[in-house]
Amino acid sequence: MNHPDLFSPITVGRLELPNRIVMAPMTRSRALGGVPNALMADYYTQRASAGLIVTEGIAPSPNALGYARIPGLFSAEQVSGWRAVTKGVHGAGGRIFAQLMHTGRIAHPANLPEGARIVAPSAVRAEGTMYTDEHGPQPMPEPEAMSEADVREARQEYVRAAQNAIEAGFDGVELHGANGYLPEQFLHPHSNRRTDEYGGSPERRNRFVTEVAAAVAEAIGADRVGVRLSPFNTFNDLPARDGEDAEVIAQYSLLARGLRGLAYVHVVRNAHAAFPETAAGVRREFGGIVILNGGFDAESARAELTAGRADLISFGRPFIANPDFVERLRVGQPLAEPDPSTFYTPGPKGYVDYPTTPHSVREAAAGCHRPPRRRKSQVLPGQRRCFG
Repeated sequence: MNHPDLFSPITVGRLELPNRIVMAPMTRSRALGGVPNALMADYYTQRASAGLIVTEGIAPSPNALGYARIPGLFSAEQVSGWRAVTKGVHGAGGRIFAQLMHTGRIAHPANLPEGARIVAPSAVRAEGTMYTDEHGPQPMPEPEAMSEADVREARQEYVRAAQNAIEAGFDGVELHGANGYLPEQFLHPHSNRRTDEYGGSPERRNRFVTEVAAAVAEAIGADRVGVRLSPFNTFNDLPARDGEDAEVIAQYSLLARGLRGLAYVHVVRNAHAAFPETAAGVRREFGGIVILNGGFDAESARAELTAGRADLISFGRPFIANPDFVERLRVGQPLAEPDPSTFYTPGPKGYVDYPTTPHSVREAAAGCHRPPRRRKSQVLPGQRRCFG
């Protein structure tokens, strides 16, 4: 039996991907004023050899801009900025989905434009601080509990942002339902204490996610929509659900069934003992393409593909310091290490200045695949690339 490899082609939605290596979404905080810029276009274009790029989290509305310098997709200026990004990636032979991220209660007013609100399923304040450019780290305030009208409006914000994404040239969107942001705030009983049709039972807590997914799929096509999930996540002040393994497994299996027909489900793994069973339930009940994320190297990624637990593997940090990450995996070149001090700082340092390896330059010169068509400003000194 032939097992898929990281470099096996695969169809995801309406896209033909040349490999199964996904660039995972990573916040990089370079969008001054919430608007994508030329620096961001360079960054994504450099990494276009990924089978699929999923962008950093993009706010679908002003209320969703909880962090400093994250981009949005709700204004004409933002659509125009993202159009330059998608043009660069497509010109380099790549494929790119926009990740739509509503931060919900994980926010601070100093990071929001005038008139925006911090909203969440329930008025439960998240412990911890949020970095602000104006005042440094600040405690996160108690959010406003969303009214039914707020829930409907948030759903429409996702729809409008998805439509804007297609207008900006994206190949599709990923709905960020993981890592403690608004959709997962609905999924988790700690942050969702509602007593209406969006709270209480696992079925009702799932409702916001499935309704948003269905509305976005209707607007742009189900084959252009993915969803990211992180069962047993404790990031962003979501307490561990000790003693609730069976409920979590059942809830996420039910949720996956409600997402059937979408392009993919993107699952973030963790060390919880019940995660493997939960992930298996998601894969079984979704019945479609599954992307698995979470600290993989080449060997462990191949093991997941061979075992049939995933169809693609997403990598995060390795793509930061290795714009030619795909080529390095292909030929077994060592990986460069990223500089964490530049993960969220404005400017090019630690963002677009990581070089490719000499081997990658030689491979590109040998003409493996067509090189990217770049503006002169996009080419780093000595940088040429081979696209897979």
